[in-house]
Amino acid sequence: MELLGIALIVLIIVGLAATISALRKDGLGHTPPVRSEEYWMARDLPSVNYTLRIF
Repeated sequence: MELLGIALIVLIIVGLAATISALRKDGLGHTPPVRSEEYWMARDLPSVNYTLRIF
């Protein structure tokens, strides 16, 4: 029984270490800037908030 408890604790520690390692490598990650190549307009957007249009 003690062996199962120790194995469970080791498994939890290894899982936490792997999670922290993955988050440090990719969690914050590099996000490239958004580029807009084409010209755009807000022609189709309503002038009234969507929630106010329901009422």
